[in-house]
Amino acid sequence: MHLILTFGGLLAFALLINVPFGYLRQNYEKFTFGWYFYVHISIPIIIYLRIKSGLSWKFIPFTLGSAIVGQIIGGRIRRRKTID
Repeated sequence: MHLILTFGGLLAFALLINVPFGYLRQNYEKFTFGWYFYVHISIPIIIYLRIKSGLSWKFIPFTLGSAIVGQIIGGRIRRRKTID
């Protein structure tokens, strides 16, 4: 049960921390320094938390997927705001 809560918490954190970064990423042209910065800034934090919580490398695809979903959500929020 502890493993499930830890894993779920890490996934939620990866998603939620990437929403604002995805929002900010929309201000930059694709593949510029700012764009890369906001795409990758959360990765060291997520890696640190995964290691500290004792989760193995097998969980990396799930945390990466959760981070990508957060980036997409943040980008969509930004695009909706600029349209209105």
